[in-house]
Amino acid sequence: MEETKVTVPAKFKDIVSKIEEMSVIDLHELVKVLEEKFGVSAAAVASAGPAAAGGEAAEAKDAFTVELTAAGEQKIAVMKVVKEALALGLKEAKDLVDGAPSVLKEGMKKAEADELKKKIEEAGGKVTLK
Repeated sequence: MEETKVTVPAKFKDIVSKIEEMSVIDLHELVKVLEEKFGVSAAAVASAGPAAAGGEAAEAKDAFTVELTAAGEQKIAVMKVVKEALALGLKEAKDLVDGAPSVLKEGMKKAEADELKKKIEEAGGKVTLK
């Protein structure tokens, strides 16, 4: 998979370098804080993103994002699967499940994404692959 070269303006280099070092869990938490702080939704920006990207659609087929869309009736079972699959602590897994819809993992291969989806659905959760 070829990485697109992006030129980061000097005024944003420090922020971008800090974001690059963050885990997915930390990024998720940061997005929630920014949404609350500024009264905006990242979902509107994310839905506009793919339409503008255009050429990236063909490239994205070998990398999938696993999103937990609903925890279902068996939240505890879903938390256990998420905790084990992503090697998280119980609190982090609980926060992801309670915060559904939430992105669990990005850039997964099709087989791995399908396997995670199957495990979560067997536990009672609902998952979308993007």
